[in-house]
Amino acid sequence: MDATTIPVIASGGCGAPEHMLSVFKNTDVDAALAASIFHYETHSVDRVKEYLKENHIHVRL
Repeated sequence: MDATTIPVIASGGCGAPEHMLSVFKNTDVDAALAASIFHYETHSVDRVKEYLKENHIHVRL
Protein backbone atom coordinates (compact mmCIF):
# COMPACT_ATOMS: atom_id res chain seq x y z
CA MET A 1 0.00 0.00 0.00
CA ASP A 2 1.24 3.49 -0.81
CA ALA A 3 1.95 5.74 2.14
CA THR A 4 0.56 8.84 0.41
CA THR A 5 -1.37 9.86 -2.68
CA ILE A 6 0.63 13.03 -3.27
CA PRO A 7 4.02 13.25 -5.02
CA VAL A 8 7.01 13.18 -2.66
CA ILE A 9 10.51 14.43 -3.46
CA ALA A 10 13.31 13.13 -1.27
CA SER A 11 16.80 14.57 -1.44
CA GLY A 12 20.12 13.46 -0.05
CA GLY A 13 22.56 10.61 -0.29
CA CYS A 14 23.37 10.63 -4.00
CA GLY A 15 27.13 10.76 -4.34
CA ALA A 16 27.62 8.71 -7.51
CA PRO A 17 25.76 7.64 -10.66
CA GLU A 18 25.49 4.14 -9.18
CA HIS A 19 23.32 5.54 -6.39
CA MET A 20 20.85 6.92 -8.92
CA LEU A 21 20.79 3.60 -10.76
CA SER A 22 20.10 1.81 -7.49
CA VAL A 23 17.10 4.03 -6.80
CA PHE A 24 15.56 3.26 -10.19
CA LYS A 25 16.37 -0.47 -10.08
CA ASN A 26 15.25 -1.10 -6.50
CA THR A 27 12.23 1.15 -6.03
CA ASP A 28 9.10 2.18 -7.89
CA VAL A 29 10.02 5.86 -8.32
CA ASP A 30 9.34 7.96 -11.39
CA ALA A 31 12.14 10.45 -10.74
CA ALA A 32 15.21 11.05 -8.59
CA LEU A 33 16.86 14.22 -7.38
CA ALA A 34 20.58 14.87 -7.05
CA ALA A 35 22.43 18.09 -6.33
CA SER A 36 25.86 17.86 -4.69
CA ILE A 37 27.42 15.61 -7.32
CA PHE A 38 26.54 18.27 -9.88
CA HIS A 39 27.28 21.36 -7.78
CA TYR A 40 30.74 20.11 -6.86
CA GLU A 41 31.26 18.84 -10.42
CA THR A 42 31.98 15.30 -9.23
CA HIS A 43 29.89 14.05 -12.16
CA SER A 44 28.19 15.84 -15.04
CA VAL A 45 24.45 15.71 -15.69
CA ASP A 46 25.12 14.43 -19.20
CA ARG A 47 27.36 11.61 -17.98
CA VAL A 48 24.86 10.49 -15.33
CA LYS A 49 22.08 10.45 -17.93
CA GLU A 50 24.26 8.43 -20.32
CA TYR A 51 25.11 6.00 -17.50
CA LEU A 52 21.44 5.52 -16.68
CA LYS A 53 20.55 5.03 -20.35
CA GLU A 54 23.35 2.45 -20.72
CA ASN A 55 21.73 0.60 -17.81
CA HIS A 56 18.27 0.60 -19.42
CA ILE A 57 16.73 3.48 -17.46
CA HIS A 58 14.56 5.75 -19.61
CA VAL A 59 15.95 9.30 -19.56
CA ARG A 60 15.56 12.41 -21.67
CA LEU A 61 18.92 13.31 -23.22
